[in-house]
Amino acid sequence: MPLAGGPFWFDRVEVLSRSEQAQSVATGDAPTEILKRLTSPRAPVLGFDWARPVVMGVLNVTPDSFSDGGKFHTVEKAVVRGLAIEHYGADIIDIGGESTRPGADHVNEATEVARVVPVVAGLKMSGLKVPISVDTRRAGVARASILAGAAIFNDVSALSHDLGSLAVAAETGVAVCLMHSPDDLAGMQDDPRYDDVLLDVYDHLEERIATCEAAGISRAKIIVDVGIGFGKTLAHNLALLQGLSLFHGLGCPILLGVSRKRFIGALSGEKDASRRGPGSIAAALEGLRQGVQIIRVHDIAETAQAVAVWRALQGTR
Repeated sequence: MPLAGGPFWFDRVEVLSRSEQAQSVATGDAPTEILKRLTSPRAPVLGFDWARPVVMGVLNVTPDSFSDGGKFHTVEKAVVRGLAIEHYGADIIDIGGESTRPGADHVNEATEVARVVPVVAGLKMSGLKVPISVDTRRAGVARASILAGAAIFNDVSALSHDLGSLAVAAETGVAVCLMHSPDDLAGMQDDPRYDDVLLDVYDHLEERIATCEAAGISRAKIIVDVGIGFGKTLAHNLALLQGLSLFHGLGCPILLGVSRKRFIGALSGEKDASRRGPGSIAAALEGLRQGVQIIRVHDIAETAQAVAVWRALQGTR
C-alpha cells in the first residue's frame, strides 16, 4: 500500500502498545481508519503536492540562536541571507526571532516583532518567490508576520503557548506547523522522561490536531513535527528517528528538524554546531527514507544537493 500517497509503499504494519509487546501484522488486519490515514495523499499546502521532498531553510534573526545567532540580526543582512537561501535551493524560508535553545534569554513580543516583521516585508519587497514561515510562539508576532507576507505559522509549542494563537491561525487561514515540546523550554533538557516516547509524542500531537480542528483550523492546513532535541535525551531522539513512519498515522505532512542539533554532536563528537552538516544530512535522509515530506535545515546548498542525488537513486520505485 502507498505511504501517504507518496513514492514509498508498505505491506505490513507494526502495532505498538503501552502494555503489550509490539507485533507485526498484515495490512488487512490494521484498522480501516488508520490505513486510510497512512495511505491517503496529503492535502497540498501552499502549492506543494508532496511529490518530492521540500527543503525548509532556516533564517535566524537573533543574537543568540544555538548555531548561527548574531550572523543575520540586522534587516539588511537577513534579507540578503534570505535571498541566498532561496538561490541555494530552499523551497520555504523559516524566519525566527526568538532562540528556543535551553537557557536562552527571554524576548518580549515587541522585540520579536521588530526582529522578524521587517525581514518578512523586506524579502517580499525584494521579490522572494518561495513561501515564508514564521517560527514563533506568540500570536501577535504571527499575526504581524502574516500581514507582512508570511504563509506558515510554525510554533514549537503547537499553538499552546499563547492563548490567541489558535484564533490567529483560524482567522488568517495560513498553514500551521505543530511541534512537540515540553512547556518549560528553559529547563527542557534537565531530566526529560517519557513512559513511551513514540506513543507519548504521537498522543500529544494527535490531541493538538484535535484542538486545532475544534478551533476551525482544517487538518488540510496542518503539518506536524516530533520536536527532535526539545525535551529529549539522545535515546529519545534516536527512538523518534527510527520510528518516524508511525507519525504518518496522524494524516498530516511531517516536518523533520534535525539540523546541527546536539544529538548529532553527541554521536559524532563534534562540539561546533556549525560543523555538524554531514550528520544533519544523514539524519535528514533517514527521515526522507521513512516518507517525511519536509526537512528543516541550516546547510541549504549541501542538503539540496544530497536530496537531488538521493531522489535520483530512488528512481521510479
